[in-house]
Amino acid sequence: PPYVLRYWESEFPALQPRKSGGGQRLYRKRDVVMLLEIKKLLYQERYTVAGARRRLTEREDRARRAEMRATLQRLRTGLEDVIRQLS
Repeated sequence: PPYVLRYWESEFPALQPRKSGGGQRLYRKRDVVMLLEIKKLLYQERYTVAGARRRLTEREDRARRAEMRATLQRLRTGLEDVIRQLS
């Protein structure tokens, strides 16, 4: 129901659908994926809202760390190439 979506939007800061000129919410694919994950955490895995929020934050943090590691590895490889060229 719409009221559940509004409540989840208020409780999960990462969930921010865009709004049309008329004020209708426009859910992107990533919003829908997040909504389904929230629903799973709350109704199937029986998390509290606070617990689900923490779980989603942990997942986002892990994804960010993995992305940073990949970026650092690319930078390292690039620097090693420059060092080899200068030698």
